[in-house]
Amino acid sequence: MSSRPTGTTIAALVALIFGAMTLFGGGTALFGGEMVQEAVGEAVPFILWFNFAAGFAYVLAGWGLWILRPWAAWLSGAICLATLGILLAFLVHVLRGGGHELRTLVALPLRAGVWAAIFATAWRS
Repeated sequence: MSSRPTGTTIAALVALIFGAMTLFGGGTALFGGEMVQEAVGEAVPFILWFNFAAGFAYVLAGWGLWILRPWAAWLSGAICLATLGILLAFLVHVLRGGGHELRTLVALPLRAGVWAAIFATAWRS
């Protein structure tokens, strides 16, 4: 019986927690009613929907890492690439004068960085 690598355990927990937070935050932003919509500000709808949908993939990847499945590394890489793609689409949106929240300019690169680290950890395991 082999023990779980520490890095993989940490990556799995980060992915699961990140996924749960993303689903809760995204679900609240999308479905939380008028007061929440005002608090969200000028959030970009395609970013909100991407993040919410990605939350399910985060949880799946975290579960796969927890049970040491090789596909979880591939899924982590796909999440990272998809996040970089949505970041690029967001930057195009901003450069074209689209409304946005500054926090999104911070959050998307942070998400991509987290998933790059999770992917690198999963790949090495």
